[in-house]
Amino acid sequence: MLKLIQRLKNSIMSFSAAVGFSKTTQQFERRDKMTLVAFLGFMMICLFMYLILSKRMSAMVALMLVPIVFGIGLVVMGMADPAKMGGWMKDGVLQAAPTAVMLCFAILYFGTMIDAGLFDPLVNAIKKVVKGDPLRVAVGTCILSAIVSLDGDGATTYLTVCSALLAVHKSVGVHPAMLPTLCALQVGIMNLLPWGGPTGRVLASLNLTSEEVFLPLIPGMVVATVGVLIFAYVWGMRERKRLGWVKSVSATDECTNIPETASTDTLKRPQLFWFNLGLTTVLLYCLMTEVLPLMLLFMIGTGLVLVVNYPKLADQQERVKEHASSALPVISLIFAAGIMMGIMSGTKMVDQMAQSLIAMIPSSMGAHMALFTALLTIPGTFFMTNDAFYFGVLPVLSKAASAYGISTVEIARASLLGPPPHTFSPLTASTWLLVGMSGVSMADLQKYGLIPAIMITLIFIATALVLGLFPF
Repeated sequence: MLKLIQRLKNSIMSFSAAVGFSKTTQQFERRDKMTLVAFLGFMMICLFMYLILSKRMSAMVALMLVPIVFGIGLVVMGMADPAKMGGWMKDGVLQAAPTAVMLCFAILYFGTMIDAGLFDPLVNAIKKVVKGDPLRVAVGTCILSAIVSLDGDGATTYLTVCSALLAVHKSVGVHPAMLPTLCALQVGIMNLLPWGGPTGRVLASLNLTSEEVFLPLIPGMVVATVGVLIFAYVWGMRERKRLGWVKSVSATDECTNIPETASTDTLKRPQLFWFNLGLTTVLLYCLMTEVLPLMLLFMIGTGLVLVVNYPKLADQQERVKEHASSALPVISLIFAAGIMMGIMSGTKMVDQMAQSLIAMIPSSMGAHMALFTALLTIPGTFFMTNDAFYFGVLPVLSKAASAYGISTVEIARASLLGPPPHTFSPLTASTWLLVGMSGVSMADLQKYGLIPAIMITLIFIATALVLGLFPF
């Protein structure tokens, strides 16, 4: 066995030397090509994507086993310390824990609110407006997603929109992936608000203000939103044709054939509607103002909604048991993703992947550094976390661009044009919440929405160039 491992190690090292990879992870200097660790990092993510897209392995299993296999490979090649491997995985899981706790109690909270009937008036109003029309359902999903995502938090938007519209989408019979795709596309745009994720990281890493960076992006966000509405219109018209929807026949249809769920009349609490609405409004306000950490807010909210709506212990236990089937898959995925991120961080895969992305820009194209930054953000934020890209890659890009007379502000604006595909990345925790709530697999979500997300991004970039937000 030891001889086999040694042969494998020698073969890999010979290959790496032949193609010009740097041997050790201790140095960040590269030869002619990317380092071996960076190459293995990209290969790991590509293999992971292949396994889940081809449905050869579940996402949870792939998130755990694929990085472990690559981590062992680095250990065999002497490029990682085997004694630290367990610690890296543990650190990743611990870092994922707050997100997992937040999503767990968020699912319990909104699931209980659905049981109590909080969203029934909204769903009924939407049913009356859409009247079974797939086109109205698609456009309405975009509009609601844009409004709810004003808080800048993708997880909250997914929870609210899916809770309100999933029953409507099912009753109309449209493609299952349309709801999560339209929601993710809109979140990818609205997440650029200053209190959202990417913009806040850019402002912090480059020491800029929102007036300099965000305000000029607003026209582009409007154009990108119009692009999402166009996709909604096209998909709505396609679903009309597929379902054979006819206006004259369906005009009186109010979509009353919603499938039965566990939320029967015995669970409804119409007398507590205003309390539930007030509690949810206060909760959302606290989320936006960050009064407490998100996980604590949802834990407190879940406790209150259970005690007030279902005072009996048996009823509370039944509600938790009922929604555990929705929460457990999401939580397990988040913890599994923690293993991947722990190994990627501990082995310096993320760092060297960042260096390799920077090295992709030829020095002869330095005058076009802003455009390259905008295009590089598409794969950069898809294959890496926002923290890794905006705190690791962006400062280096900004410094390199300054040598060609491109300002830090222009690079910052360019870096915020590529995040829409990020909402379809398996490395984004809230995306797993979206697929869990909508009942659509990650593979189907990406097949349906990843190319449209890239197209929206290209529209965004073209708009920014027309408006002169950064030099061509």
